[in-house]
Amino acid sequence: MKKQFKSFWAFTLMIMSVVSVKAQDNEKSPLASGSIEPYQMEVTYDKTSHLIFPTAIRYVDLGSEYLIAGKADDAENVLRIKASVKEFEPETNFSVITNDGRFYSFNVHYNPCPETLSYDLQAMQKAIDKSNGNDVLFEELGNNPPSLAGLLLETIYKKNKRIINHIGAKSFGIQFILKGIYIHKGQYYFHTELVNRTNVPFQIDFMNFKVVDKKLVKRTVVQQRSITPLRIYKPLDIIDGKTVEQNVFLLEQFTITDDKVLQIEIFEKNGGRHQMLQIENSDLIRARLINDMHLKF
Repeated sequence: MKKQFKSFWAFTLMIMSVVSVKAQDNEKSPLASGSIEPYQMEVTYDKTSHLIFPTAIRYVDLGSEYLIAGKADDAENVLRIKASVKEFEPETNFSVITNDGRFYSFNVHYNPCPETLSYDLQAMQKAIDKSNGNDVLFEELGNNPPSLAGLLLETIYKKNKRIINHIGAKSFGIQFILKGIYIHKGQYYFHTELVNRTNVPFQIDFMNFKVVDKKLVKRTVVQQRSITPLRIYKPLDIIDGKTVEQNVFLLEQFTITDDKVLQIEIFEKNGGRHQMLQIENSDLIRARLINDMHLKF
């Protein structure tokens, strides 16, 4: 009888152990299902590796002091990385977040002679299903995924439709027009176009968005409120002679009173062909809605 009793408890303990292990596995599975597969990479001390990302780099975190990294000069989307010591045994890692909200993870090993020193992450990303890809949320974009904002900017640019016909400026052979204002989830998309009808290139010094009093538009501006775009699609440096270029700007939603206007100004570097657009509140509130279901404009 005692032997049977011991066998019973042994069997019971075995069953409880199996159930406990399965329970632990079940607890782990949700996190495991959301894991991000890291890229494998080799670095060395005597040579620098470079990674080219699809958009500008926003954040870099190195897993250990064995690595040193930094953005390449005048190249916001290129990261250079190398070993800080002659050799290291343990695996280390680093992570990168880019301006389009993508998160990249890398496991790194030391190799005195790596087979590859340059990596094109844009080519690698083509193999990723973006609908299931990671997407980091940025504070300035609220709950809007950066990848969606980027898609809308790109779509407006490629469709290149003109839905506004009454806002523009033209002087000295340069024409600056507002082609459209769109609205999506509390954010504006301003679509502009710059035409250079001369043979002299138009080199852009800077652009600004600001809200000013109507009474002060033709005078020295005293009261004004500057607005900084959240994103710019296809930033422009120069408009060659006899060419047409366009921009799309993402701005936080706002409205203005009837006694104020929004000014979009563009200044020529070392030149005087300054251009300015004026947008009233009636134009803002007529912004075209982007249908979230089918991304129709």
